[in-house]
Amino acid sequence: MSVGIRRVGSHALLVEADGLEQVLALRGALEADRPRGVRELVAAARTLLVTYDPAITAHPAVAAAVTEHAAALGPAGRFTPGTPSAPAESAEPAGERIVTLTVRYDGEDLSHVAESTGLGVGEVITRHTAPLYTVAFTGFAPGFGYLTGTDPLLRLPRRSEPRTAVPTGSVAVAGGFTGVYPRSSPGGWQLLGTTDAMLWDERRDPPALLVPGSHVRFVPEEPR
Repeated sequence: MSVGIRRVGSHALLVEADGLEQVLALRGALEADRPRGVRELVAAARTLLVTYDPAITAHPAVAAAVTEHAAALGPAGRFTPGTPSAPAESAEPAGERIVTLTVRYDGEDLSHVAESTGLGVGEVITRHTAPLYTVAFTGFAPGFGYLTGTDPLLRLPRRSEPRTAVPTGSVAVAGGFTGVYPRSSPGGWQLLGTTDAMLWDERRDPPALLVPGSHVRFVPEEPR
């Protein structure tokens, strides 16, 4: 696996990869065998920010360790999407953090998503609740996680005209990701439903409910 490395300030470097699968594979390798002095590993769609303590290590040593881990991965991390005939339940990873979010599938775009995919509304819900998602990285707003694992049939583009205000707790899809809006904000993702879970709470440690590397399960709300 080939990567590009750039210095960022006096105690960080930015690793540039070909895509998200490579970023996550490299982050996992570095977390499992963290180089001396490395503090944080912050993933994005195509980059991995690595911060380190300059009192313990230096840029050349960290860059060499990252390059070594990347080379050991080979082509790992690449992903070729397919189109399964039916959604499959994902196995629960033993010993890992799983957040369960109860969702009211009442989103403004639910019918549009069903029409665009050729599925019924019930099948959209079934396919969206079947996978076990992974928080790949966070961004856009405090507490907003980019979740991988979305069914290939639900990987729709963003709306051509974003909304000026998306309701707090909206569960939405766009591209290959699922996300949950932690607060009302502008947004162009396709809205499937809403959850009452508090995604961001400064009194909580950590404040974000969805942190990189954690897993998420969506459960449809039972009719009242």
